[in-house]
Amino acid sequence: MPTETERCIESLLAVFQRYAGREGDNCTLSKREFLAFMNTELAAFTKNQKDPGVVDRMMKKLDLNSDGQLDFQEFLNLIGGIAVACHNTLLVNTPHP
Repeated sequence: MPTETERCIESLLAVFQRYAGREGDNCTLSKREFLAFMNTELAAFTKNQKDPGVVDRMMKKLDLNSDGQLDFQEFLNLIGGIAVACHNTLLVNTPHP
């Protein structure tokens, strides 16, 4: 039986695979696939953005090799950044004794 951490990793892999390859390479997210991922999986974040160009800028920043696609490592940089931001928010909002 997988551990909680192993299940989280399996979930990340499954989500990436669900969006990657809808058009072309199934090992990367195109700009449109990334937008579909953001609008579905991170809809609360996307809807709260006043600037419609924010997702484009995120894609450019995450696309470290500038190939116009996000591979799994580049995708994980996004997930890691979000996790760190959530962790930091949790720390700030937790009262200390």
